Amino acid sequence: MAVIVALGAFLMTLAGGWTAQRVTDRRHLVLGLAGGLMLGVVGLDLLPESLRAAGREVFGVPLALLLFVAGFLTAHVVERLLAVRQAAHGAENGGRVPEVGLTAAAAMVGHSFADGVALGAAFQVGGGMGVAVSLAVVTHDFADGFNTYTLTRLYGNARRKAVMMLFADAVAPVLGAASTLLFTLPEEPLGAYLGFFGGALLYLAAAEILPEAHHKHPALSTLLCTVGGVAGIWLVVGLAD
Repeated sequence: MAVIVALGAFLMTLAGGWTAQRVTDRRHLVLGLAGGLMLGVVGLDLLPESLRAAGREVFGVPLALLLFVAGFLTAHVVERLLAVRQAAHGAENGGRVPEVGLTAAAAMVGHSFADGVALGAAFQVGGGMGVAVSLAVVTHDFADGFNTYTLTRLYGNARRKAVMMLFADAVAPVLGAASTLLFTLPEEPLGAYLGFFGGALLYLAAAEILPEAHHKHPALSTLLCTVGGVAGIWLVVGLAD
């Protein structure tokens, strides 16, 4: 059952990426929505889940929050190092670094794989839990596909690479769900990963996606897309609970 549901997530991920491709003439709206979706996923889904799963403290601070900050700083450091490297090869300062987009998309793929593992584990716990997690995974995988394609293209990667990363993101939850037929990932390491990934994703949303969305088009419609993205994730999380 978990694998069958994951196939639905596969289709939703592709639908999200297809949507991102079709609205390229409204790029500022796409980026505004992507930023809102990313912010909603981090604040309303990833961070609460990571705090619940990786609940122990390290020197007075929850492990999930430490890794959340570490993820944010890691994304910042990696982007700066790649930018310096590209500048050293003659690129203009402040230019987009394609490797950052591919790294971010790869992290989205890893997150989708973890979604599949969570889906399989939920069905092992019981049918009710499986249904709740299925709703969350299938619905928010639309946002994952949307963000994976948008992130890859935003940093100057070719459409072919963006489609490849989108397809990898779509396949990942199916593989994750299938893997639970062989083993079960312990809860605390999964929570730690979600905290780290959430920090990296927040950096990309706050430092890259949203500033780019409002740079040339500081319109109310862009802001409404961002708020709508957050509200959409809140609705998904609420329905799943």
